[in-house]
Amino acid sequence: MPPYFSRWIPSRERILGAPFVSPFARHLSDDRLWHANRHSVARAVSIGLFFGLMIPFAQFLLAIIAAVFLRAHIAISAACTLITNPFTFPPIYWAAYELGNFVLSRSDATGHARVIERTAERIGDLGTGWVEGFWIWLSAAGLPLVTGLFIMACTASIAGFVAVQLLWRDRQH
Repeated sequence: MPPYFSRWIPSRERILGAPFVSPFARHLSDDRLWHANRHSVARAVSIGLFFGLMIPFAQFLLAIIAAVFLRAHIAISAACTLITNPFTFPPIYWAAYELGNFVLSRSDATGHARVIERTAERIGDLGTGWVEGFWIWLSAAGLPLVTGLFIMACTASIAGFVAVQLLWRDRQH
């Protein structure tokens, strides 16, 4: 792995030494999960981007579980889920909703958007927590949002895999 990446990725020993990881340490001890090569990194990026876009909760955990089963680099897989964060979440989910409306050929997208907007206002009036409010908003957005997220997650996953495969150059010394 290039040295400029290694300073940002926690070491295997540091991750396995964390107290909350000890019950799973035997599953995480496989060397293939920690060795950065073209194929394990490509799989890791693909997994991380998919779960980062598709699943709005437990992204790290799901990406790590998938990385273990698919023998991808664990830390890179978890790090790539950060594609969605508090700054990118609103534009990504808005774009996913719009994409879903387009793909589903919803004719009354503006009317549906007004319903979602009113639901968001109601969340503020109810004084619910952000998790409850998120679920209320998500149920109002429904099928267009999930459709758009699925398309974006699959596209980003494939693009990430292909990009790593094309850009990774093995150096012969």
